[in-house]
Amino acid sequence: MIEGIETTVDRDAVVVTAREPLAVLSSAFVRGGFAAARTIVNLHVPKNLRQEHSDDLLLDFVDRRRLPGPWVGLLTAAWTERAELAEARDHGVAALAIVTVGLSNRIAAGTTPIGVWAPSTINVIVVVDGAPDPAALVNAVMTVTEVKTSLLAAADLRCADGHVASGTSTDAIVVAATGRGPRQRFGGPISDIGWVVARASRTALGAGIRRWMEEEHP
Repeated sequence: MIEGIETTVDRDAVVVTAREPLAVLSSAFVRGGFAAARTIVNLHVPKNLRQEHSDDLLLDFVDRRRLPGPWVGLLTAAWTERAELAEARDHGVAALAIVTVGLSNRIAAGTTPIGVWAPSTINVIVVVDGAPDPAALVNAVMTVTEVKTSLLAAADLRCADGHVASGTSTDAIVVAATGRGPRQRFGGPISDIGWVVARASRTALGAGIRRWMEEEHP
């Protein structure tokens, strides 16, 4: 595990807490974009949750658990207790990936039409023990997306219209960094940070996709 990082997984949520604030780039439901955070929450919610009823759920959960702030929050209808965790370490850089996977609302980007909001289905949280530049964090988000889409294609998971799925309708990604170590300018798949991000994400996402296929469509 990464020093100073704790992860809790249960039926209510996946919670990542850090001893010191992390530099975060995300598409999180609450405090998405660039942010500093000591806590990252991926909260389980019902599939039929309406967006107007969702705003206070994360705040209530954080308060109830007395989690340290600042925090970043995601929502998912996937079972959080079935989250998959994986680590990778190479060239002095480490990454931890925690993912929740549900694939009932698969889409193909650019072909599936605009639809209604729903709680995120594939949520990926990656913590990097390194010091990436902001552009490298963007690169790392792209790397996670490449991994996710390549795994869905390899599994031949398709949308209702027959197109190969590129994801689900509301996927979310969080990449957070400890800031320790030398400056890293790049986060693409063959960079030091991108390599461990890709390896950890591939292991965790691959396990999550296989589990969903076995349990939902045996």
